Amino acid sequence: MLFAIYLLPLGAIAERYGLGFHCYADDVQLYLAFPANSSEVPSVLEKCLGEIQSWMAGSWLKLNPRKTEILLVGRSRVCESLLGTLSPPSLSGADLRVVKVTKSLGVFLDASLTLERQISSVVSSGFFHLRNIRRLSPVLPHDSLSTLMHAFVTSRLDYCNALYAGLPLKAIRRLQLVQNSAARVVYNMSRFDHVTPTLRKLHWLPIRWRITFKVLVLVFKALNGLGPAYLRDFLTPYVPTHSLRSEFAGSLVVPRCRTKLGERSFAYQAAAAWNAIPTNLRFSPSPSTFKSRLKTFLFHFAFNDV
Repeated sequence: MLFAIYLLPLGAIAERYGLGFHCYADDVQLYLAFPANSSEVPSVLEKCLGEIQSWMAGSWLKLNPRKTEILLVGRSRVCESLLGTLSPPSLSGADLRVVKVTKSLGVFLDASLTLERQISSVVSSGFFHLRNIRRLSPVLPHDSLSTLMHAFVTSRLDYCNALYAGLPLKAIRRLQLVQNSAARVVYNMSRFDHVTPTLRKLHWLPIRWRITFKVLVLVFKALNGLGPAYLRDFLTPYVPTHSLRSEFAGSLVVPRCRTKLGERSFAYQAAAAWNAIPTNLRFSPSPSTFKSRLKTFLFHFAFNDV
């Protein structure tokens, strides 16, 4: 926390050049939205990075050009066209690397935001640990197997899983296969046995609903002043034009999106998921109560109890 406070002046530098800023420990991210026909982006980035480098030099820190990467996010056709026309910004006389995939806080982000590389990484890591745990299953009791699954497999499936909201079901299915295999290992089942009753017995929410759970917890915290302010800015309470009962339902405005990629935004997914849960659930008195009620609601919904 002290180091984050020490880096606060970086935010003021980024804002002067119209750039967004996020920082977690020594992982600093700058981001800038611009039209495809813009020619000023490289110069703006160069000036901003140059000033950041100067500030760091005077603050006993170092900005390493070899570890500084640029990820151009957008439609693949537009990105390829821009890469052919825009020269990459330079730092200390060296051109910065423009990459197609980068790792941010343990998550692989690609230029088209498909998250294919991230999902492949989670699936590969999940099955690796499952093979090792399966070798121990003959000598470990059920409770110990469940603990290992949560430590090595489920934790990876849940890490930053709100990013998967709105992804095609075929991508989510790859993650679901890992969870299904984990349930089969815990109960020593055949790969051909029906896994849904086992997931229900373990009280494990399927992947699709785990993603919804994470998104809704973020919404609850943001609306109640327990989350980041920038997430709260994406949420607009619904106010009807006339006096209606829905005025006190705690609903959110679902923004209009012209593309499927736009529907994957937090603003859209959060509002759509929030409006789909019961009104009394939205007004839970505490985060712990909200999580408990929400899991019960999603569990019944996922296994068709309602």
